[in-house]
Amino acid sequence: MAGSITRLAFQKHAADRVNVYLDGQYAFALPAIEAARLGVGQFLDDAAIAQLQVQDERQKAYDRAVRFLSYRPRSQAEVRRNLLAAGLEADLVEATLARLVAQGYLDDAEFARFWVENRQQFRPKGSLALRGELRQRGVAAETVEAALVDLDPQAGAYEAGQPRAVRLAALAQTDPMAFRRKLGDFLLRRGFAYEVVKPTVSRLLQEMQDLAQ
Repeated sequence: MAGSITRLAFQKHAADRVNVYLDGQYAFALPAIEAARLGVGQFLDDAAIAQLQVQDERQKAYDRAVRFLSYRPRSQAEVRRNLLAAGLEADLVEATLARLVAQGYLDDAEFARFWVENRQQFRPKGSLALRGELRQRGVAAETVEAALVDLDPQAGAYEAGQPRAVRLAALAQTDPMAFRRKLGDFLLRRGFAYEVVKPTVSRLLQEMQDLAQ
């Protein structure tokens, strides 16, 4: 494939990539930042071309990972699974992860804190559920526990249970036991421990009964 560069042309549908032509024939494509170092008339031997293509593969893997991260923060394991599912070689995947970690784009401790804070703000869950969700995303046990250390389970259970208690308010008057059972089951499904659920249900039952007086 060795030859002299006769043309460098931006791709029509990918403005950040450049097609490289050798001796009048399309040879390969590169990221624009790499192609900027090349010039028409420059001779590329096989070794130089191979090195450019390796750099291209690295950049494409990196770009894919960055796109995946753009939707929401991810754990290292999630990014690894995504890249491997795309058919990338394991060594390339690990090199990409190392690059992202070094740049601060991948941080499992930060990801775990984000996950817990996001859940508590928008969909409160107990530590049992949060622990399971984070472990499913490949976060190490010690990192998970560190993210949960400041969690207030009572506050979370109350916040999660209050809207459901309002919907069950009629039962608080007519069938308090049914109220306790339905609300308790709901909170247990959300991953709150029984010792947290029991007083929370009692508190909300009392509040619903007080509101009716």
